[in-house]
Amino acid sequence: MVFQPPFPSYDPTDKSGFSYETVVRRWPVILTGIVDQLHRENHDLHLVVQTPDDDPERKQHLEAKIAEGKTIIEKISKLKYEMARDHVMEPIPSDGEPHVQLYNTELEELARSSKNTWFTAPWLYAECYLYRLLRSYFVQTTHWRNYDPFHAQKLDVFAKSGPSIYGIATIMHELESERSALESDPTKLKVFFQEMIQMCLWGNATDLSLLTHMSLVDIENLQSVGKDMQAARKKFIMRDDQEKAWDHIQAVRDGRVDFVLDNAGFELFTDLVFADFLVTYTPNVSKVVFHPKLIPWFVSDVTPPDFKETIEFLLDPKSFLSDIASSQPQPSVEQQQHLRELAGRLRRYVSEGVFELSVPSETSLGGRHTTATPSTKESSLAQFWTAPVAYWDMATYDQELYEFLGNSDLVIFKGDLNYRKLTGDIQWPSWTPFEEALGPLAGSFPLLSLRTNKADVAVGLDEEVLAQTEEKDEKWRVNGKFALISFLGKRSE
Repeated sequence: MVFQPPFPSYDPTDKSGFSYETVVRRWPVILTGIVDQLHRENHDLHLVVQTPDDDPERKQHLEAKIAEGKTIIEKISKLKYEMARDHVMEPIPSDGEPHVQLYNTELEELARSSKNTWFTAPWLYAECYLYRLLRSYFVQTTHWRNYDPFHAQKLDVFAKSGPSIYGIATIMHELESERSALESDPTKLKVFFQEMIQMCLWGNATDLSLLTHMSLVDIENLQSVGKDMQAARKKFIMRDDQEKAWDHIQAVRDGRVDFVLDNAGFELFTDLVFADFLVTYTPNVSKVVFHPKLIPWFVSDVTPPDFKETIEFLLDPKSFLSDIASSQPQPSVEQQQHLRELAGRLRRYVSEGVFELSVPSETSLGGRHTTATPSTKESSLAQFWTAPVAYWDMATYDQELYEFLGNSDLVIFKGDLNYRKLTGDIQWPSWTPFEEALGPLAGSFPLLSLRTNKADVAVGLDEEVLAQTEEKDEKWRVNGKFALISFLGKRSE
């Protein structure tokens, strides 16, 4: 039986809410971006077709791909038109990939209450539906089924993060020379643990100045003079469970940490660095499992190909991070060496199984595998994340994943969407305890949510802090300037 929350979902019927803003402005921009990208792809293919070539079979292949590309463009353009006019959301066609029936059954339920249009459906369901519907357009083709329409955008953002990537690599290099100091003084280890949390917390923000400007020598400043910097950040962290998370991880030895991933690119890099820190410099963690999405999801979420590609780019950054703007400092020889060291260690951890994806590394979009046929367990460990359900129903919809995470020593949920799914994107009063908003999932495993606020839902807040923040910035729920660090331990057996 699924959990029934005591409050309604966020939806666009409230024109003052962020969901209305999303349907009116954000989704059309995203759809337009995909159409523009496909037009560029088709144009490039057309140029190739026009070049002299003695291989008629190859030209026929390209012409068929161009035709399919035009069909996808037509479907997305039609979708954008219908969305703007609040049309009924059509059932997702049977395309051979997961959750079609789950989406369509929910759509039927929404139709019974006349909430099956773009401006009336629950926001979380409609947004998941949108990306699953887009996936169906591609997967029903011959030539575009492995195409990620957001891939170029992910790479562009990642390439612009070069200076921060090199800076973090240098810091990880300096950690090695101070390993004994960290081992002998847990307070220093704690400072770095908190810096890692905040690096991952703000990893998709414009200001990437957290860890990149900190050397190991600065730890003493962080413990004394640097407290001012910590206090400045704290003003934007409306719930801060860093102490609880540290107390929990300190009690773990040779444990397993799971990352339920959010954005690809620089944010994935910070997740890998955090994982590297836990495994390399603490006695607490000896294995990390990363959980990607199996299809292009919410523009920038990590897919298995993204994960594999990130490691490859870090190993050979010259062709990728060379586009650093001329106004930015170029990496020194030492910085380049530091990145090679870090990337080599990340690759080794992947090859040794210390770092592991929840699916085989060769998994392509949609969950297909390029080599051996996967086991049922391997497939199910990633399918749930793109289902249109809240995480509190995990045990109902994916018992294997639920049991797998139940054996983790800490599950870190990254980003705003994971937070929305943890809390069901429900109109909880903001002072609702975090545990209550998690529903039946609460206490199933140790859980740490790192989220910058980009949607209306927020729970576990002190009413005084809430009042002060609302007075200071009325857009605090959605503008990405404020954050929540929320921890909940596993219930006692």
